[in-house]
Amino acid sequence: MDNAMEETHGEYCVSDLPEYDVNRQGNQRTGITGLKKRGHVSRSWIKIDQDGNSEVVTLDKATIMRDCCLPSRDLRLLDPMFIYPSSILGREMAIVVNLEQIRCIITADEVILMNSLDGTVGRYRSQLCNRLRKEKSDDLPFEFRALELALELTCTSLDEQVKELEMEIYPVLDELASSISTLLLESVRRFKGHLLALTQRVQKVRDEIEHLMDDDGDMAEMCLTEKRRRSDAYPSSDLNLSRTSSGKVISKSDPTSPEQSVSGLQMLRRTISSSIGNSSKYGSTTSSSDNEERIQPLEMLLEAYFIVIDNTLNTLSSLKEYIDDTEDFLNIKLGNIQNLLIKFEMLLTAATMVAAIFTAVAGVFGMNFKTSVFDYTSGFNWVIVITGFGCVALYFSLLSYFRYKKVLPE
Repeated sequence: MDNAMEETHGEYCVSDLPEYDVNRQGNQRTGITGLKKRGHVSRSWIKIDQDGNSEVVTLDKATIMRDCCLPSRDLRLLDPMFIYPSSILGREMAIVVNLEQIRCIITADEVILMNSLDGTVGRYRSQLCNRLRKEKSDDLPFEFRALELALELTCTSLDEQVKELEMEIYPVLDELASSISTLLLESVRRFKGHLLALTQRVQKVRDEIEHLMDDDGDMAEMCLTEKRRRSDAYPSSDLNLSRTSSGKVISKSDPTSPEQSVSGLQMLRRTISSSIGNSSKYGSTTSSSDNEERIQPLEMLLEAYFIVIDNTLNTLSSLKEYIDDTEDFLNIKLGNIQNLLIKFEMLLTAATMVAAIFTAVAGVFGMNFKTSVFDYTSGFNWVIVITGFGCVALYFSLLSYFRYKKVLPE
């Protein structure tokens, strides 16, 4: 009987726990589940195909990684929750573009654009669809045309922001040069912060374009149409792969294993990519003439927008120099005013000293004591006149001494 009671007291159920303990455990489990599901949150995307047709779809991170063969770190560049500098990454089957408000994934046959209420995203969608519908005979591949529009809108947006900043800051600087005020100084300080942030953004876009132009291997990675054409030229039996009607690659040996089929496709892409992009700043510096002809359109495209963004950066540099020149002018002006105040203080001090001497002499002789000066009727007047002339002579002597020491101007 005692043993049974001991066993009964040794066991307990969840209902025997205090209520707050049960709630705390439930909240912890819910938080862990939320963290696990956070990486699979679906987002709104805009899909644009080669014919200029667009649609809004909802895709999660895993689906995009599987379809475009992208690692998770590349998709973090497109996450609106994070702020990353502008970047353009060439991968095996896609180009990851993060240029200001335009965040998209460009493949050989479609663009997956991050849906947003920003006006730049809407312009990119409408202009790309119009160009694809009207200019079907363009010599550039689809991925280059999509990348060109992203660079165009980004450079145009940055240039417009620079022009707006110029229109705002030049009148303030001109007014500040004529009259110094606390309100104008505060405006210039605010404009300088905006200028610094805008310069960093423009500089990052310029550096990214320059990096791509300097590396033939990175440019070759972005030739998605050429890599797809070469992959289609390879016999699919070598990798035991086949394509479905929707374009998905599946394995003939194991249709239920998409991971193996994607891995095989990645191996094929890497083989083709290595044959296309055989030149990189970390690898061999020699490239074939065929490779140079293949990347020449992309290089010319990047060079055109490099010139545009470089001019924008030069405009910002000129604006910064104008601000620095205005600040130097203000410092010189304030220094001149300070020197004038110091000179006036010296003159006032000398005059005060001379006046103190005159007052002391007049006060001494104004006392009621016996002296031979008072034997004459106008004796006190002569003392005042002589003391006054002496003080004036002393004052001019001090001025001459200051000019001799070059403390005061001639």
